[in-house]
Amino acid sequence: MRYLPHNDEAISRMLSEIGVSEVDELFSDVPSKALKNVKFNLPNHMSELEVERYMKNLTKNNLVASEIPFFIGGGAYQHHIPSAVDHIIQRGEFLTSYTPYQAEISQGTLQSLYEFQTQVSMITGMEIANASMYDGSTASAEAVLMAGRITKKNKIVITEAVHPQWIETIKTFINPIGMKLLKIKKKEPGKFEDNFGEICGNIDKDTACVVIQIPDFFGSVGSYTDISKKCNEYGALLIVCVTEVLSLGLLNPPGKFGADIVVCEGQSLGVGLSFGGPYVGLFSTHKKYVRYMPGRIVGQTSDKNGKRGWVLTLNTREQHIRREKATSNICTNAGLCALAFSIHLSLLGETGFKKLAVVNHERANFLYDALLLVKNISLLNDSFFNEFVISLPSSSKDFVEHACRKGIMAGLPVERLFFSLPNSKNMLLIAATELNTDNDIKKLVKLFKDYF
Repeated sequence: MRYLPHNDEAISRMLSEIGVSEVDELFSDVPSKALKNVKFNLPNHMSELEVERYMKNLTKNNLVASEIPFFIGGGAYQHHIPSAVDHIIQRGEFLTSYTPYQAEISQGTLQSLYEFQTQVSMITGMEIANASMYDGSTASAEAVLMAGRITKKNKIVITEAVHPQWIETIKTFINPIGMKLLKIKKKEPGKFEDNFGEICGNIDKDTACVVIQIPDFFGSVGSYTDISKKCNEYGALLIVCVTEVLSLGLLNPPGKFGADIVVCEGQSLGVGLSFGGPYVGLFSTHKKYVRYMPGRIVGQTSDKNGKRGWVLTLNTREQHIRREKATSNICTNAGLCALAFSIHLSLLGETGFKKLAVVNHERANFLYDALLLVKNISLLNDSFFNEFVISLPSSSKDFVEHACRKGIMAGLPVERLFFSLPNSKNMLLIAATELNTDNDIKKLVKLFKDYF
């Protein structure tokens, strides 16, 4: 969108309309000391052409994920996005629609959100889903708050294998309201159930919820039915987090393992890496908890002529309507990203979704088997979907920086997010997707061999 400055005549007309004689009068309530003409350390103005050249030169400092072998995961994954996704979401009726405040005249937007909810419910194995949230991390925090509303308890048990940034987001939400977070340490990265005994041992009558992740931060997968049974015994809710939503194409849906609330990051389908956002949060639960859910829910109905239509079935929980009495202070949805997610999943279909998940797992297996032949490194996972952790003989951060200089994004140094984990300095989290070719993997393996 271009910036079109107003001319003197237009400015004069606007000032006259609101009853002031000059622009400075608009700032009369601002203290004079705050209006001093301070010279900021900013460059002089440039023409549009000069700005374009400047910004293009800045972009040359980036390593672009799509142009190099890329093995970074840790909550944001590089997947192929069909060109049809971008084409459809850029249609005017989708690109410019923000949120259906006048729902009855926003039938197209409502229908797309209804389809999104249906898809989320299907892949998570839950009964009902909302019309999206900001991202996976805020969805996890909202799930914890919802568990507190339902159980009237304030103790949260969470495993350290949940994404560290999601844990920090949860802390930000719960600290002002006095909920208590008990974090169970991860003893052996790569072993899914290594701390489950301690998790179950800390579930008691004061526990509102238990929060786990699958695949966990280190890529491991497994069963968590024992935790679900323990939660049921004490009336606590089980919250399951999913950072790689594509894994649900291969793994059993969390709803079948006893999850009460499932939250996911939906970025892997239809939404680019975009240097960390915007992304889209998925939120699903049992129908009996619908009145406690954050966000909005679109429902299907019939008009007076019997024609199918859509309505905002539940909307009053939001801050813009109920203010401090709202269920959630997230009073919007990531509509365009949710639409991109739905389009991509619709293009795949159920069969394509499962096939793409299998391809990702096969790519990770190919990489895992190739790394087994590299001396001096240890592969820590007993199980994985498309991501796993390895232990190097020296700093993983140094190796990643070396790999970047060679034009390869080799993975995520665990130390960057797990400061207190023993030996995290030498651990590297590696993800493989359908975009990693055999040649990409061979280049990475050779780099390991040459470096160590």
